[in-house]
Amino acid sequence: MEELSQLEGLQRALSFMQSQGIIISSNNESDRFLANLVLLLIKPCGELDTNDKCNLILEYMPKFSPSFLAEASLWLGGEDKDTVEFHHESNVGGSFLSKFDGKDCGPLEMDHEHMAMVGLDAMQRANSTLEDFCRSYFMFHGMDVNLPQSIFKYLPMFSFVESYIYQLDRLNEKTLHIPASGMIALERRVEEEVNERWAAKFMDAFNIGPFKALVCVLERHGLLTERIGKELRCGEEYWALERKLCSALMNKTEISVEDVIRAIHLKSFDYRVLNLLLYQLRGEKVNDLHMEFLSISEFLVEVSDDLFDYEDDVLENNFNILRMFARIYGPSEAPAILAKHITEAEEKYDCLLRSLDSQLSLSYQRRCEEATKEGGKTSGNPLGTWSIPTVIVDENSYRSNLLHSNTQRSLGLIQNLTDATDCRWKPLVRHVNCESTNSSVSSEVKLNISTKYPKGNN
Repeated sequence: MEELSQLEGLQRALSFMQSQGIIISSNNESDRFLANLVLLLIKPCGELDTNDKCNLILEYMPKFSPSFLAEASLWLGGEDKDTVEFHHESNVGGSFLSKFDGKDCGPLEMDHEHMAMVGLDAMQRANSTLEDFCRSYFMFHGMDVNLPQSIFKYLPMFSFVESYIYQLDRLNEKTLHIPASGMIALERRVEEEVNERWAAKFMDAFNIGPFKALVCVLERHGLLTERIGKELRCGEEYWALERKLCSALMNKTEISVEDVIRAIHLKSFDYRVLNLLLYQLRGEKVNDLHMEFLSISEFLVEVSDDLFDYEDDVLENNFNILRMFARIYGPSEAPAILAKHITEAEEKYDCLLRSLDSQLSLSYQRRCEEATKEGGKTSGNPLGTWSIPTVIVDENSYRSNLLHSNTQRSLGLIQNLTDATDCRWKPLVRHVNCESTNSSVSSEVKLNISTKYPKGNN
């Protein structure tokens, strides 16, 4: 009854306004908005009379900017803040910039279904990246990372942007993961159902432009620049290449070395977005020398991470430069060719390092040494050395062997629990028999190339 009464009141307001010649719009939504505004103005509110209300509207209306109303929609919309995640508009097709012209970011279009939001899980995953960014990049802006105000002044925007990117990255990764071939029927059916749901969610997000909602946020805060937009497009391109290349690996189809090199250079796009954002937040001009130097450092970091995570990436079907090179060049040639790319990058790195201000150069090298120690390197070269892991020749056999080993360990645990009834415990078998995997791997290659950049604490 209350809803019916409200509709009747709205209709009476519309009829009255039409009779007064106030409503001349052919837009029904605009008419409803104006009618609701009239109903609000005539509603009793303490001792305020009609003149008081009109004066208040005239005084405060200029302060109701699009950004203010967007924030009001976020905080007053009533959705549980602990369960929010990103949402997008429902139109489909093309990349985000082809659909984003700034017209969709007005206050009337903004609600919880259209706003960029992040969840707690994404924020937690983004935390290590933010710490590394602050410790490694703040020095390029003359900022002291040891001063709390230097971090907390920009932390909300940094955390939001990086968490948003992590959210999308996790969604992209879900489409790459493959169910283990040895799963029992029920587990496999559940896994397939989960993958189908993630695939549908992925298609919804990526088809409409994954960064569109984030772009609206940056636009409203005056932070969106052409270069930030370009780096976000690089992120889309990286995820597309990752899906393409990992699918090619699983289907044993041709892989382009150009695609692989392009992907590894695009991979750190989030660091570049944060760095460009910091320039914009501080009102500084972008230092192209610093950006070029850091891009080489980022490339070396990504290669190092890929080498460290190689076995995990094989298991989970993630992009990994060594995986790709092994497919293109073969397991015996891939390590040497990758070493050549590393050497060339380090030569360019050394050249650009000498171009930096001497104090900045020392600070960055000190940060590299810190990262190396935090990564577990306590002796030898203070900057660490490169080590290319054992190349897995047959990835399917490697996964199958590991699954078999895990199954045997699980059976051993069950047996031990059973034997506990007669108090004769047997030690759990934790050693995986490497002999069974010899046909799947080639020899390990070690390279004496120092790692002269941070983020060595995988």
